Amino acid sequence: MSTKAVRAHLRVIALSFEMALRQNFSDAFILFSILIQPLLLALLAFWMLRDQGNENIIFIVVGSGMTGLWTAVLFISGNSITSERWSGTLETITAVPASIQTIIMGKNLANVSQSLLSMVVSYGLASLVFGNLPRIERPGLFILALIFAAVSYVSFGLVLAPLFVINPNVSNMVNGLEFPVYILSGFLFPIALLPGWTTPLSYLLAPYWAARALHGASSGTSSGDILFSCGMMVLFIIVYSFITQALFRRLLFKARVEATMGRQ
Repeated sequence: MSTKAVRAHLRVIALSFEMALRQNFSDAFILFSILIQPLLLALLAFWMLRDQGNENIIFIVVGSGMTGLWTAVLFISGNSITSERWSGTLETITAVPASIQTIIMGKNLANVSQSLLSMVVSYGLASLVFGNLPRIERPGLFILALIFAAVSYVSFGLVLAPLFVINPNVSNMVNGLEFPVYILSGFLFPIALLPGWTTPLSYLLAPYWAARALHGASSGTSSGDILFSCGMMVLFIIVYSFITQALFRRLLFKARVEATMGRQ
């Protein structure tokens, strides 16, 4: 790919990113999902663990922020193409010179970036409730893990977006996928508290490895364990990229050849 083509893709991503942010900040549902809901979960967790000291504060802050990330990917990024179909612009963006995958990537980047605010809000809440700033034991590794987590979430959003359009029946299961992933990924409590048969299910979820890396960096576990979790996220990103390519090819075929997108 030439330098000119790379600049063109980056420009499309930037414009899609900006437009998605403008739309998201004017949507009450999105603002509730990424700001208010994680805040309520954090308040509930703080109240439940109020007698166990301050050592669990940062775990709750990170976990409640992860819930905001997952909600953003599931509901907002997952419906990023569906919303184009609802507004009647899906066929148009499949015909423009810019790749639809590039456009949706910009939208997903905006969704994930905006949802990171939930972690900031939870951090501020913890400071107000407990009167001190929660401490991140390994800030460098925490930032590294947060970058990998954001990329893995964007990659997973690129899988969900075409899948929800190709098979609308999958999108009907969205509400049922939110809280099971909270639980299986260990956002707010360790998966060791769950039955043993659920552990392999957790290992198959990229959000689990993201939560493990972020919790580990915030609480000060070994660098090797944190880097291993980051490596697992890289593996999932690679797998998601192959799945994404196949799904977008199928989406373009249905839109350009079969012309069936508007009838769903």
